[in-house]
Amino acid sequence: MRSVRFLSPLLLCAGLSQAPASLADEFGSCLARLQPQAAAKGVDAASYRRYTQGLQADLSVLPLLDAQPEFVTPLWDYLAGLVDDQRVADGKAMLAQHGELLDRVARQYQVDKYAVVAVWGVESDFGRIAGKRPLLTSLGTLSCYGRRQAFFQGEFFATLKLLQQGDLRDAGITGSWAGAFGQTQFMPSTYARIAVDFDGDGHRDLVGSVPDALASTANYLSKAGWVPGQPWGFEVKLPASFAESQAGRTKRRSVADWKAMGVQRADGGPLPSGDTRAAILIPTGKAGPAFLVLRNYDAIYSYNAAESYALAISLLSDRLRGGPGLRTPWPTDDPGLSRAQRKELQKLLLARGYAIGEPDGMIGDNTRRAIQAEQQRLGLQPADGRAGQKIFNAMQAAH
Repeated sequence: MRSVRFLSPLLLCAGLSQAPASLADEFGSCLARLQPQAAAKGVDAASYRRYTQGLQADLSVLPLLDAQPEFVTPLWDYLAGLVDDQRVADGKAMLAQHGELLDRVARQYQVDKYAVVAVWGVESDFGRIAGKRPLLTSLGTLSCYGRRQAFFQGEFFATLKLLQQGDLRDAGITGSWAGAFGQTQFMPSTYARIAVDFDGDGHRDLVGSVPDALASTANYLSKAGWVPGQPWGFEVKLPASFAESQAGRTKRRSVADWKAMGVQRADGGPLPSGDTRAAILIPTGKAGPAFLVLRNYDAIYSYNAAESYALAISLLSDRLRGGPGLRTPWPTDDPGLSRAQRKELQKLLLARGYAIGEPDGMIGDNTRRAIQAEQQRLGLQPADGRAGQKIFNAMQAAH
């Protein structure tokens, strides 16, 4: 089918209040043109009409295509909020609460239970935050507007088919802006291929069933090539002669080769056997932490193709296992804040009279504008609205 061409997202958003009827007609026409493609994917005409009738475009998802935090947030900020003491404590509580279940999942799929719980924690804060955007609205909009329309059309059709088959029973189900949903945030096509009914109730329910969600995540990692009994990797120390051009997830050598070059574990422990293939990552350059990563890191990376995401899962799994965290500091004089510190910063901003809403640890536009104003007042440069240790410490001292 011919691709649908529209105005730019910014022009569309600007015109939304001026011509809602034409936008609704335009979106409805797009959905009508997509129906034959949905039929080819197994969505019958009656189901298509049922689930798309009255659907309205939500153009607010379009700017998010180019604003994913994995790619636009400094790594030390990204990890500070995802791998903090609160998430580690909550993860250990989940390991205790669901210990028998996790042991069964680990045995059946031969996957590390700490990695599974780390995915659960990062993706939805252990089921607490799974996204508030209606899936059909977001995926329908992204199927008709913006870039990557073909990809989102596939996910839209997969969602419709899951509803038609009864795997999903609520057409108003919500998730992320891009269509990921459930306790471990599967995309609909991944749900269709990978989700399992681990609690035996006859439905694959990654929204309401913890057993289904955790087992499905383990199944995903297993199919992605997880190697039983092998770690994801280690923090390492590099020799002074190491060239940054030698680093990269796809630039693999045997561990014996890396040892011969002088690579050592940061904690002094032994590296794996010499013929194991591994790569070196230096995500913030040689001045920051370095990692030797094995095959299981790739399995984690496939879950969400971003180095920052894969590191978050890997480092959180180590903390859940009882590890101490990174030994090498990030190369910055202004490290990121944990969620608890972000909430405290918001409380300090509220005390200064900024109308930023309830402190929730989420740094939105109102909080950023307030931080920028305080940075200017306190003479901190750059006045960029970033929530870091410098503004946090300065506001604590001033308070």
